[in-house]
Amino acid sequence: MTYSNENISVEDDAKNGGSVLQWVAVAALVYLLICAVGMIGGGFKAAAGGQAKELFAFATNPFAGLVVGTVATALIQSSSTVTSIIVGLVAGGLPVEVAVPMVMGANIGTSITNTIVSLGHVRAKDEFRRAFAAATVHDFFNLMSVVIFLPLEMAFGLLQKTGSALAGLFVGSGEASMSGLNFVKAATAPVVDASKHMFIGNFGDVTGGVFLILFGIALIFLAIAYVGKLLKQLMVGRAKQIMHTAIGRGPVSGIMSGTVVTVLVQSSSTTTSLMVPLAGSGSFGLRQIYPFTLGANIGTCITALLAATAVSGNANAALQIAFIHLAYNVLGVLVIYGLPFLRFLPVRAAEWLGATAAENKLAALAYILGVFFIIPGLALGLTAML
Repeated sequence: MTYSNENISVEDDAKNGGSVLQWVAVAALVYLLICAVGMIGGGFKAAAGGQAKELFAFATNPFAGLVVGTVATALIQSSSTVTSIIVGLVAGGLPVEVAVPMVMGANIGTSITNTIVSLGHVRAKDEFRRAFAAATVHDFFNLMSVVIFLPLEMAFGLLQKTGSALAGLFVGSGEASMSGLNFVKAATAPVVDASKHMFIGNFGDVTGGVFLILFGIALIFLAIAYVGKLLKQLMVGRAKQIMHTAIGRGPVSGIMSGTVVTVLVQSSSTTTSLMVPLAGSGSFGLRQIYPFTLGANIGTCITALLAATAVSGNANAALQIAFIHLAYNVLGVLVIYGLPFLRFLPVRAAEWLGATAAENKLAALAYILGVFFIIPGLALGLTAML
């Protein structure tokens, strides 16, 4: 008996030791992520030489920026990666008004992951109908958000003003005014400065800046990919418990739990993909899962906010675009879910599409290719010709 207890104690110690090492690795990768964003900002500032607006002239049309964000995220399958890159570019001089539609597009592009996951149920007609509807309710909500807020942004600059006001609480005169932000910036400065010296010092402003941007993007891919894997090992079991406990307790509980789970696993794609099998099996209805999806949209903003805490260049603009991302997702939930006549439009659209796809599997394929690749590609080509 004693021997058995000793074995259990040794196993527990090994697990705890492994968890500690995993959390240390998560902290190191988050540090690397913040450094990478600083590198992108520094590289873009050096390469653009104050001509950032001209470099992104193709995206001065908001629809083109929306398409860029959608396609980039659909290909990368991570809105956290795309928004972190956008934060770095804004810090280096990319105009905020160009970046706003890109952030909106990232919201649309990220929903491709759970839509693809739903295809795993394609052999069982009823399961596939429920799973595809649960996946695409996220798509329809994000599309509705764009339809509502992009015109408001174009007409009044609603999100830019909101983001600027929120950023102003944390940053003053272009320099971080909170001691916490200064600490993060100071902590990452040695790595960022060393990388600038290595690339820009050896290859010049333009070539070195481009290399530094590419290096920073590669580091962001690496950091987010491995943070996601580690957090899934550490947290997905707990996230599933939270989800099971919260779903069915009401919309507010669902939204808050979706936010918490997404912060824990650092991936809205993971959060929404966890729900698809539950919907497919019939364990939960679409209207129960729907609020959880909305919370995932809010929770995914944490990565961009984290990335914006330490940037080289325009700290105010970097925090502004991060807060714009947060404000956009929170306002989307308040407006669409808060107004009774809009609340269940995404649900009805998803139910119809799920039923259509269950009857004709090609409709599901056409939807994925059309919404995430063909229509954005055609729109980008059209805006380039105009």
